[in-house]
Amino acid sequence: MQPAIGVFDSGIGGLTVLRAIRHLFPAARLVYLGDTARVPYGTKSPTTVLRYAHQAATFLLGRKVDVLVVACNTASAVALDELASELPIPVVGVIEPGAQAAVQASVTRRIGVIGTEGTIQSGAYERSIRLLAPDAAVSTVACPLFVPITEAGWADHQVAHLSAAEYLAPLQAAGIDTLVLGCTHYPLLQSTLAKCLGPKVGLVDSALATARTLHPYVGVVSGGGGSAEFFVTDAPQRFCRIGGGFLGMELGNVQQVVLEN
Repeated sequence: MQPAIGVFDSGIGGLTVLRAIRHLFPAARLVYLGDTARVPYGTKSPTTVLRYAHQAATFLLGRKVDVLVVACNTASAVALDELASELPIPVVGVIEPGAQAAVQASVTRRIGVIGTEGTIQSGAYERSIRLLAPDAAVSTVACPLFVPITEAGWADHQVAHLSAAEYLAPLQAAGIDTLVLGCTHYPLLQSTLAKCLGPKVGLVDSALATARTLHPYVGVVSGGGGSAEFFVTDAPQRFCRIGGGFLGMELGNVQQVVLEN
């Protein structure tokens, strides 16, 4: 039987997670929901993010998914525990897999985390990293400009390089050897971030680490023949135009939906 995996994000960035899932589970039926009418979640209050996450989860349950991936870092930080306790299917977030990958990669235990304001203010990455490595020194920086920069297609533009130099300066001063990309948009900036930080700092993209955590729920699925459905709450044409760069392929039919309370 073809496993069904639901993925939701506040917008387009979660497509980097979907791409990793598609690579590991090519026979799966994938259902992606981007809440593009209300992006970004990173500037919203925890109460609002929790309400949005419940609405997204309800929609994907209606699409008969077997497991839910909260691909939004902010929603993972705020809503994951409540969703996991209330939903009748397994729920996976992006923070714990990213934290685990960072701890495994770091030699000096000096770990940096970049993300949206909401993700950084939640302290979720710091808590997850320190649960795994109590001696870790965790430095965090909110990078709000990175989302519009990537969506504008400017990942290698001078604006991206200048922003990276400004944002990463305190992390370099802290002597980090590992940087967690704590937003699903940020993998598109890997080249720019690597140039800024140099070869001694490793970058951790939680997308692949998150996809790997699905094995216990999805199992080993051989062959291809998978499918993907895409839903958004606003601007499907824009989602198609920009989303192809995140997913690494042209998007097919994207349907616009309304999320109910």
